[in-house]
Amino acid sequence: MSRKGFPGPFPKAFPAALIALGAAFLFGASTPAAKVLLKHLSPQLLAGLLYMGSGLGLALINLLLSPLNRSSRTKLMTRANLPSLAGVIVCGGIIAPVMLMIGLRSTSGGSASLLLNLEAVFTATLAWFAFKEHFDRRIFLGMVAIIAGSVVLSLQPIEGTSNFVGTLAIAFACFCWGLDNNLTRNIAEADSVQIASIKGLVAGVVNCTIAFACGAKLPALNIVAMAAGVGFLGYGVSLVMFIKALRRLGTSRAGAYFSTAPFGGAILSLIFLHEFISPQLLVASLLMGIGVWLHLTEHHEHEHTHDSMEHEHLHVHDEEHQHEHDDKVAAGLPHSHWHSHQTVTHSHSHYPDNQHRHQH
Repeated sequence: MSRKGFPGPFPKAFPAALIALGAAFLFGASTPAAKVLLKHLSPQLLAGLLYMGSGLGLALINLLLSPLNRSSRTKLMTRANLPSLAGVIVCGGIIAPVMLMIGLRSTSGGSASLLLNLEAVFTATLAWFAFKEHFDRRIFLGMVAIIAGSVVLSLQPIEGTSNFVGTLAIAFACFCWGLDNNLTRNIAEADSVQIASIKGLVAGVVNCTIAFACGAKLPALNIVAMAAGVGFLGYGVSLVMFIKALRRLGTSRAGAYFSTAPFGGAILSLIFLHEFISPQLLVASLLMGIGVWLHLTEHHEHEHTHDSMEHEHLHVHDEEHQHEHDDKVAAGLPHSHWHSHQTVTHSHSHYPDNQHRHQH
């Protein structure tokens, strides 16, 4: 690997990084909204309605988009994607929320907030050591700074008690979400709207069923609508954006940007819940800013080889996609179709996306 001078901006990363940060903001914004909704809903039922709102809203969008030309969209789910999709739904949509609810029963709010930061740790650790995603010292330090900022933001006087079972349950929930993020990368080239809608519908049905089995009652229609709306934006649109970021950034980098979600929630809490600017918020802002800067200014370039392959994914006619079409495609227009790649060895700036999962 070669580095040319001081690492400067990596222009191709900016759009994907902004998408990941946008996903984090939407997810973070759902936290203060959920605080309001919890006055009317049990935690389990709220989780179910959030997922249902996500799944139904995205399914409607998918239905509206279906008559459009498929060549301008990413490919749909295939049979080969099903094992990873099943893992995403089971780990991230069913097991993790249930484990979180079990943990919250016997864990104080302050402890739970700190423990939830383990998701970013598990996401990066699994990506780097289990899924063999490349990282260097700059990326590691950026991840540490972002996680440290998230921890500082979670610091608060801890009231109540916590036991080992509750702590272990929340930690296991974070592990499941970390595994969910890594499995999602395996199917990130597929239609992100379809992935998120399937996950939302299945997770919504399962969580609502558990809630009703435990005695939960459906609240007023306006509360249900509010929960569904929050879920559509904070869980559905956010996940679609996160998947799009995964395609370009890889799991650990996209996960690092997504770890800024508590910052978005804190900012909205200041605006709408009239909370005060705390020293923790200022310190967390500085740490997260440093971490994001370290990631945005990464410059990774070396000679590498792309083996010959045939696949389908959304692409433009860049240096790696020089092929003919039956129908003329405008220059720079993203489109998706089955195409071939010849073996090529070259050097250019890149991230560990699905086309650059080579050894170092």
